[in-house]
Amino acid sequence: MASDPAVGAPKAAPTAPKSRRSVTGTRRTVAALFLLPALVLLGALVVYPIGYSVVRSFYDQSGDGFAGIDNYRALFTDEGVRTALKNNIIWVVFAPTVATALGLIFAVLTERVRWGTAFKLVVFMPMAISMLAAGIIFRLVYDQDPDKGVANAVWVGVHDTFAESSAFPKAHPGRESPLEPAGGGAFITTGTVSAGDTVTLPLVGVAPDLMPDGAEPAAAAKPEDDRITGTTWQDFTRGKGVGALNRVDASELGYPGMLIEAVRDGKVVETATAGADGTFSLSSKAEGARLRLPASNFAAPYNGLDWLGPSLVTPAIIGSYIWMWAGFAMVLIAAGLAGMPRELLEAARVDGANEWQVFRRITVPLLAPVLAVVTVTLMINVLKVFDLVFIIAPGSSQDDANVLALELYRQGFSADQPGIASAIAVFLLLLVIPVMWFNVRRLRREVRR
Repeated sequence: MASDPAVGAPKAAPTAPKSRRSVTGTRRTVAALFLLPALVLLGALVVYPIGYSVVRSFYDQSGDGFAGIDNYRALFTDEGVRTALKNNIIWVVFAPTVATALGLIFAVLTERVRWGTAFKLVVFMPMAISMLAAGIIFRLVYDQDPDKGVANAVWVGVHDTFAESSAFPKAHPGRESPLEPAGGGAFITTGTVSAGDTVTLPLVGVAPDLMPDGAEPAAAAKPEDDRITGTTWQDFTRGKGVGALNRVDASELGYPGMLIEAVRDGKVVETATAGADGTFSLSSKAEGARLRLPASNFAAPYNGLDWLGPSLVTPAIIGSYIWMWAGFAMVLIAAGLAGMPRELLEAARVDGANEWQVFRRITVPLLAPVLAVVTVTLMINVLKVFDLVFIIAPGSSQDDANVLALELYRQGFSADQPGIASAIAVFLLLLVIPVMWFNVRRLRREVRR
């Protein structure tokens, strides 16, 4: 019987396990060394500040006493924080929606025009401007003075096109005037008039350099037997002792365009408008009436809207944000539009669909992933908005324009309440996490496809 050669032979020594490698062939220890600086920076700049803010949010102002959830309770009882939370909701609802909608409109409308690239460049250009610079620009745009603020210059121009303002907002009767207040800013003669009378309606209060350009030297009205004539003018002559009171002088100017009403028994029986020299004429219908200068003659000039007032400051700042970020939305949507299969659009047109139906039923559904990316990105962005609100809103309206990021700054630095500021930071992080989680899930689904 043959012997087994393996019997009694010494066993081979076990081989040492090979160093495991990553998918790319790099040793894990080497990969860890390369990742170490990034992990250190991530821990120092992200993980540690978040952890410290969470811990600090449970301590009092000094940082020595444990406050429990008192700081978080203050988030829902403090008026400033509640206003900031309400404004953040307004920002999240309107700013991303409007910016995305404008980006979609711009991307679709400029797709087929030759100058579409130039238009996109102009719309995207605000993205190159810092938030600080944009805030300063829009602080000037929303200036109350129409001579400085572009928004009010346009608004006042449109308003004055349909409702012209008076040229005599500060005019009023002077000493020993035949006029007396009639209520509501109007003035009326103390006595009645008769045919053949010449009436003087002197006023003062308009600076010589603010008189209308069409004003001419005032002229004394000539009497007419069957009419009532008169003059309304600026009864003021520069120089001490120059000119006579309640009498037309050569250097005094008439009130062109001044409206005169003849009022009898509480009803207006006739009206007249003064000429360039201030003279006017009424028919015999005004017999026995009193002459009234209505309040419309003295209406203050329209000064536009208070864009940065309590009621409009948040929409105004949202408008500046949309101006900056609509270009960002447009570029991303235009990129998605460029990769859309054109055969689907052409097939829909061949089947008889009009452009609106193609846009609503084909374009928008195919762009839904891109629109979701843009909207979610802008939502995360507006939850943290600070610069524009801090710069644009004046001190008198900053409480009304307050947002969580600004309130965090005010509590942490102005009010010296680091505990409440840390609680706001943690609360803001909790608001951002669901949106980020949704975005990450959506991106993973796209990768799996």
